[in-house]
Amino acid sequence: MAEEEDRTYYGVTSSETGGNWIEVAKTEFGQTERDTTSALYHLTPIGMYEDVDEFTWGYTKTGPHATGLAVLADALGQEPSKDLLEAFVDDVVSQFPNEWRMRRGAVLRWARGWYAQHNIDILPAALRDLPPTSPRWLL
Repeated sequence: MAEEEDRTYYGVTSSETGGNWIEVAKTEFGQTERDTTSALYHLTPIGMYEDVDEFTWGYTKTGPHATGLAVLADALGQEPSKDLLEAFVDDVVSQFPNEWRMRRGAVLRWARGWYAQHNIDILPAALRDLPPTSPRWLL
């Protein structure tokens, strides 16, 4: 995992097996980006959710928490706090449709916003080096 490069997370549901998995691919831009990318690697459940059989999303139970933990840990380069994970599952993972995609930059910006809302100044390294969200002339 190269923390400094952008990548896109794809939540995939197999119509054949009904199983879910998360592919991580290099971010490509354009209308056909999903058709022209190949997976760099697949995420696997980690931490307290490593025994979960598969990732799930679209609600807030154990499977979506496994999804949130894997995505946040990959994007941040470290496991998130329990509070950050709970909020990410509630705000983001519970809203995912059957198949979804989310760029690492969007995950990091969401996390940075959560830290700001909670007045937490000590940020994971992946969040400290983000560029400003607005052009300097708007600040």
